[in-house]
Amino acid sequence: MLDKIAKVSYWTRAAENDWRVVGHLFEKGDYPYALFFAHLTLEKTLKALIILNTGGTPPLTHRLVYLAEKTKIPFSEEHIELLEIVTDFNLEARCPDENFSFQARCTNEFTRNHLNRIEELKKWLQKKLPSSEI
Repeated sequence: MLDKIAKVSYWTRAAENDWRVVGHLFEKGDYPYALFFAHLTLEKTLKALIILNTGGTPPLTHRLVYLAEKTKIPFSEEHIELLEIVTDFNLEARCPDENFSFQARCTNEFTRNHLNRIEELKKWLQKKLPSSEI
């Protein structure tokens, strides 16, 4: 069984792998899935923080606000709002409506703006991890 630091390292490395995929997808113009993988990056980073701060097992959920609450870290209203938006990206990319309206909204500019905001939050979260984990 992995110890706490090994578990944190696992989730952190998985998040960084997903963030690399974000860059590849954005570069190729696959914007909905770039945002989906950005969601995965935040989800896995939050799960690392849950383990670090509580020693517990992260819940099996993709709801970022719920995971944020479990980290025991105070989040700003702006962060919570962004986590709600990004959670929607997860669902909209995986399960498009019949008009593929999310895909239509995912222009280069829309995606770049959201990825910049997500990256800022990702960096803020990483500062709360042990320096060897980022």
